[in-house]
Amino acid sequence: MMDLGLLIIRLVIGLLFAAHGAQKLFGWFGGYGLAGTGGWMDSLGLKPGKTMALMAGLSELIGGLLLVAGFLTPLAALLIAGTMIMAIVKVHLPNGLWSTANGYEYNLAILAVVIGLALTGVGQYAFDALLF
Repeated sequence: MMDLGLLIIRLVIGLLFAAHGAQKLFGWFGGYGLAGTGGWMDSLGLKPGKTMALMAGLSELIGGLLLVAGFLTPLAALLIAGTMIMAIVKVHLPNGLWSTANGYEYNLAILAVVIGLALTGVGQYAFDALLF
């Protein structure tokens, strides 16, 4: 049952992050694409905004897909954790913890999940289990 639980966690978090990456990169799922996301990142002081949007989008898309597959899990966790740390520091930290005030609660929870998966492993229903 533990392996099934880990698979569910990987699928939900990984697919959500892949979709967030697709929002930034391609404007899918109601996203703003590179130009829109880049403009927003410029406004946060992350310059050049379009390059930062590309890096964030690729990190989320690739990290999410790797997590779904359970392949190179430490790399997947690092990619996702990096975007969450940046989101906390540059966007949410001044607002406090609670997400009701646009705080970092959600980002911290995601950070805990991906670090936990990287440290414990992702279970038997994963490419990492087959290869390593």
